[in-house]
Amino acid sequence: MTSDPVHQHFRNLSTPRAAAAAGVLFALLFGTALVLIRISLPEGAAPGTQWTDSDHSIRIASLLMPFAGIAFLWFIGVVRDGFGGYEDKFFSSVFIGSGLLFLAMIFVSSAVGAALTHSTGEVADFGRELLLTLSKTYALRMAAVFMISLATIWLKTGLMPRWLVAVTYVVAVVLILATDLTMWLTLAFPTWVLVVSVLLLSRAGVIDLDRDGH
Repeated sequence: MTSDPVHQHFRNLSTPRAAAAAGVLFALLFGTALVLIRISLPEGAAPGTQWTDSDHSIRIASLLMPFAGIAFLWFIGVVRDGFGGYEDKFFSSVFIGSGLLFLAMIFVSSAVGAALTHSTGEVADFGRELLLTLSKTYALRMAAVFMISLATIWLKTGLMPRWLVAVTYVVAVVLILATDLTMWLTLAFPTWVLVVSVLLLSRAGVIDLDRDGH
């Protein structure tokens, strides 16, 4: 049984573009939200004061997070679809699971931050530590596992260039070992997604150009 060449042509072109569009949108929204949260939690500030002084930034970040999450889910789906017959069930399961855990923790930490804009005192101190622990200690390490599993799939299948595989491994190791040093390291993940998305978009353009030339 052979596939419809028109359908296959559309699928080959639309999947990388969909992944690129979703990845770029996630990187921009998530990166913006992270910057807003980081500005609201300056290093050395007195505990609890951030929530009352910068509640507007926290609220904007909490509004951006759901849309960033939707884009990330789409990014996961279309990247997995691009594996095709090369999909490794083991690493694909880790890839999906870690991505969903990352997303869930980011949503929870964002909700905690939004709720604490109305809190002061010990409750605010507790919430701040909860947000930082969820985002830095757990969510980013799940993001690192997501990157490692995806890089391993790329390495085994050759679907992406080896330099990107190497960079992905390096960034993932940094996220695992050094996330507790500074919150600014959280920007490494959306930056990586942006790089992957731009590469996918570039490849989709090359495929389109090559096919139109025939």
